[in-house]
Parts: sequence; C-alpha cells; structure tokens
Amino acid sequence: MLTIRRAHERGHAQHGWLDSWHLFSFAEYYDPRWMGWGNLRVINEDRIDPGTGFGRHGHRDMEIVSYVLEGALTHADSMGNTTTILPGQIQRMTAGTGVLHSEQNANREGQTHFLQIWIEPAAQQLPPGYAQRDTGLEAARGQLKLLAAPASQDLPEVMPLHADAAIYAGLLDGADTAELTLAEGRKAAVFVARGSLQVNGQQLHAGDTAFLADEAQLQLDGASAAEVLVFDLAA
Repeated sequence: MLTIRRAHERGHAQHGWLDSWHLFSFAEYYDPRWMGWGNLRVINEDRIDPGTGFGRHGHRDMEIVSYVLEGALTHADSMGNTTTILPGQIQRMTAGTGVLHSEQNANREGQTHFLQIWIEPAAQQLPPGYAQRDTGLEAARGQLKLLAAPASQDLPEVMPLHADAAIYAGLLDGADTAELTLAEGRKAAVFVARGSLQVNGQQLHAGDTAFLADEAQLQLDGASAAEVLVFDLAA
C-alpha cells in the first residue's frame, strides 16, 4: 500500500517570524487522520526569519532530529551544548528525562529552512543526549545514504538513534535510481525536500510525502534535482 500526502494538504502555521508546514497533527493543528506513521510522530518544515527563532522550551521522551536545507540553525540546550547546524549536517537530541533548548536563525540575512523530525524512542526516561554529524551527501550523489540508525547497531559513521528507525537521504537527478528493501512488518515514509522524483512509479514534488506499508521494495527514479529523506520505521 502506498499513500501520498501532497505538500498543500499539510497543516500550516504562519506566525510572522515562522512559516511552518506540519505533516502530522502538531500544536494548534489537529487532524485525527494524521497523528503519525509508525513511530514517526513529526515532520515540520520550518522557515525562520533572520534574528528570530524558538526560545528556550522543554521536551521529554522523544528523539528530535534537525536537518537544515538552507541557512544556519543555532542550537543551545541545558546539557551545555551550543552548536550551529548547517546544510549537509544532521543533529539528534535525545530528550529522555527532560531537556530545555532553543533554536535560532544564525543568519543575519535570509531565512533558515529546516526540517524538525520527531521519532518515538524505543524506551522512556532515557538520559538526555546529543549528536551531530556531516551527512556526506555531496560525495554520495545518486544513491541513498544511511544517516541515522538504532544505536544498538553500533555503526561509527552513522548517527545513533534511540529508536527503532533508520533515516536515509539522497541527492538524485536524471537517470539516478535508488532502491531500499523493506523488512516484513515495517513501514516507510519518503519526504521530498527539494525537486521531484517517482516513488514506486508515483510522482512526488517538493513537500510531498509517500507512506508505504506492506511493501517489500522502495524504488526511487525519475528524479529532477531531488533531495529526499527516507524513513524505515517500526509499525
């Protein structure tokens, strides 16, 4: 089964300094049909104006991943981390027993455009934690690259997640093709961040998402300047 949610069908919040599109129910946007997919709970596509951002606020019992598409995102948290996340990098914060953090547009000119992703953890009340990695996507154009996987897999080059989930990303164009085999009982989601491509023969454009269940194979092709994130998820 493959279901597509188009970009314009998402929830939308415009706060002046923040333009945010919600794939699933979030904050004041609520749709009981869209509460998550497997253990994927949030994909918010956010654009933050210069000199603004999310003030200090709290989270708990969630794996929170940030993926910057344009600009620069400064993160500061109660664990003592202060970092700037740039395009070509991915960040994970384990909220666990509780974390306070803030996120600000580090650019004086131009918006910061990023994806905020929440995945339900494999266990509650974990110790808070932080990780940040370069994606290496530019050097791996034309293929899907594993960016994050369960910490239990102990993959040194891959960002660890305290969740039964894996995140792949790819820069695909023209004749590029990519495949991913899905284990029985797993779900998958494909989010098109930029450009366009086909997912199992279905055309998707920027902001569209394909949801897969009971599918053995994921096939990506027909791409035009596409940047895509693929999630392999617990059902």
